[in-house]
Amino acid sequence: MIEVRGLHKRFGDHTALRDVDLDVARGEVVVVIGPSGSGKSTLCRCLNRLETADAGEIRIDGAPLPAEGRALARLRADVGMVFQSFNLFQHRTVLENMTLAPTRVRGVSKADAERTARELLDRVGIGEQAGKLPAQLSGGQQQRAAIARALAMRPKAMLFDEPTSALDPEMVGEVLDVMTGLARDGMTMVVVTHEMGFARKVADRVVFMADGEVVETGEPAAFFDSPRSDRARDFLAKVLSH
Repeated sequence: MIEVRGLHKRFGDHTALRDVDLDVARGEVVVVIGPSGSGKSTLCRCLNRLETADAGEIRIDGAPLPAEGRALARLRADVGMVFQSFNLFQHRTVLENMTLAPTRVRGVSKADAERTARELLDRVGIGEQAGKLPAQLSGGQQQRAAIARALAMRPKAMLFDEPTSALDPEMVGEVLDVMTGLARDGMTMVVVTHEMGFARKVADRVVFMADGEVVETGEPAAFFDSPRSDRARDFLAKVLSH
C-alpha cells in the first residue's frame, strides 16, 4: 500500500531524513518509534506531501505521490491523517466537521454524509457529542472526533502523527482503544507514537528511527525483547525505565 525509496529531507543545514526506505502492506499496522528529532513526524508528513521530500520516491497503492493540484487532493482524501493537535474547525459542530470534506471533496450527499458521520461517531464512542463545538469536548473526545473525521473519507490508509502526545494521561487510553479497533478491522496504518504498550500490542511491525535514518525494523516481540542495535537498546532502556 505504501512504498518509500531513498527518501531524503533537509531543513536548512539539518538533515531530517537520510535515505529512508519503508514498505507498508495492505492491512498492516506499522508503528514508528524513536527519540525526539529522529525524523518520525517528518516521514509521516512526507507520506501525504505535507512536507515535500528533497529526493526519493513515495508510491501509494502503486501510484507515485502527486506533486500538487487535484491529484494531490484526491490522494489526501485516500490517506487519512490524524495530528497531535486535533485540527478540528472550532466554529463548526463535530457533525459539521465530519461532513464538510465528504460533501465537498467526495461529492457525497448531505444526508449520506450525516448518516455515515453519526455511525462513525458512535463507533468511536462519542455519538452523543455530534451537535457540540470542539471546545465543549475533552481532549480525548476531540481526538476521537478527528479520527472519525478522517474515517469519513473512507481512506485506504491512515497516518497518525503522535495522536496522544497532547492528551492528559487519563485520556490516552480512550484514543488508543479506537486505534486498536481500527487495526483489528484491517485498516492500513502508520503510527508515530511514544506509546510503547500500543506498539507492542497492536503493531505488526515496529520501525525504529534515529538521526533521520531507519536503524532497525522487526516484529514487536523480537524488537522489544532483543533489539539488535545499540541505538535501539539505549532508547528502550531509557523509555521503559520511566
